Amino acid sequence: MLKVEEQTPVEFSSELLAKFDDVKSRYPEGKQKSALLPLLHLVQAEFLWVPTSAMDKVAEYLNIQPIEVYEVATFYTMYFLKPQGKYALEVCRTGPCCLVGAEKILSHLENKLGVKEGEVTADGLFSFRGVECLAACGYGPVLQISPEYTFYENLTEASVDKLIEDLKNKS
Repeated sequence: MLKVEEQTPVEFSSELLAKFDDVKSRYPEGKQKSALLPLLHLVQAEFLWVPTSAMDKVAEYLNIQPIEVYEVATFYTMYFLKPQGKYALEVCRTGPCCLVGAEKILSHLENKLGVKEGEVTADGLFSFRGVECLAACGYGPVLQISPEYTFYENLTEASVDKLIEDLKNKS
């Protein structure tokens, strides 16, 4: 069984199941397993992470084994396997971004938000983590914000502070 921080039972709303049906209908009979990635995206958009109990329900919906869902969810870093903030800030931490200050940005986020990498702020708004290449080496340091995957380049501590304030005001 996949281990995550907590096991949370989930119920899929009729609206979410209708979206599942729409996605699954795009694939030929017998090939519905191909809908797995978009279904996991829908689950994450609904719950802000992908609990094991939701993976089990997706497996049941697609008539596949739960391990087939776990394999996919654990392979791709875009799926969160533990609760995240409403805004999950992902900072590129590969060589080119580190050379221009990514580690400084990660440290600043820890101090600014008052949580360590992978933790969620008390208000539930923010979490952050370092990720592998975001394919913007000439514009580093960079970050993206899940779940919309909004992208920010040439970060400074001041631009990160403004971004956090803008997101707080948006909520």
